[in-house]
Amino acid sequence: MLLNHKDLLSIEHLSKDDLYTILKITKHFKDTSIKSFKKNDLLYGKTVANLFCEPSTRTKTSFEIAAKKLSADVVNIDVNTSSILKGESLIDTGKTLEAMNINYIVVRHFFSGAPDILAKNLNISIINAGDGSHEHPTQGLLDLYTIYEKKKSFKGLKILLIGDILHSRVAKSNIWALKKMDANVSVVGPPTLIPKNIVDLNVKVYYDLFEAIKDVDVVNVLRIQFERQKENLLPSIEEYIEFYQLTKKKLNTAKSDVLIMHPGPVNRNIEISSDVVDSPSALINEQVTNGIAVRMAVLSLLKQKY
Repeated sequence: MLLNHKDLLSIEHLSKDDLYTILKITKHFKDTSIKSFKKNDLLYGKTVANLFCEPSTRTKTSFEIAAKKLSADVVNIDVNTSSILKGESLIDTGKTLEAMNINYIVVRHFFSGAPDILAKNLNISIINAGDGSHEHPTQGLLDLYTIYEKKKSFKGLKILLIGDILHSRVAKSNIWALKKMDANVSVVGPPTLIPKNIVDLNVKVYYDLFEAIKDVDVVNVLRIQFERQKENLLPSIEEYIEFYQLTKKKLNTAKSDVLIMHPGPVNRNIEISSDVVDSPSALINEQVTNGIAVRMAVLSLLKQKY
């Protein structure tokens, strides 16, 4: 079973059937390779290059583990000691790796659209590990799987994204994935951190967290991305904490079995209180575990040209 795609660049371009295929294969790998610690030889003889131009712990490490569990060789490219610092273009870096018979490039880049550029210029598979403020498709997929594993269905689910929606590539991938699966998605945050055109995605917008959180099934908390903000969009962190930090008090009107998610890294007691992070409702560490299985699924499903 293969996806009819050479690359994974965004969730926007995946079909509902694609998403269900990925969920199915993710479950298989979680049951057979994650829980039992077994490896298989699906990608034996293949090589995966991790090209990360921005910091990463979870995504980079889980891609490396996923590739090794599939018996692939892994090359981690240190951008700080690479020819990129000498002025080599991203395309030339990609072509160099292709000439070395690399089969997959997993790329994280500060420029939105960087993975698309590589995909259009190379014959090997490109996987987007987060590009600027555009998308983070494998994070969206692992969040989707985490919800599916607990709730079994998306139909009618009320899912709330809290925080810096404007700069969050995770938010965009989550919205695309959840809307394709017929979930009800809403967002809440300061008006300056909500994209003006987000209603075009059939998403409900709130600015009051107490109002937004009523009767929701899942809450996904996003951090404030100061590194992407070119201007000060918040009066102060203290005011953000007062109005938008997720606390147990603010969770009182959500469903009693509400799930709490966060893509990480977590800034405790800023976007989410420590007692909520450590509560039984929080699935943050499960999301990390599921990330390995999702990335195994993606690597195994992409259609290689050779």
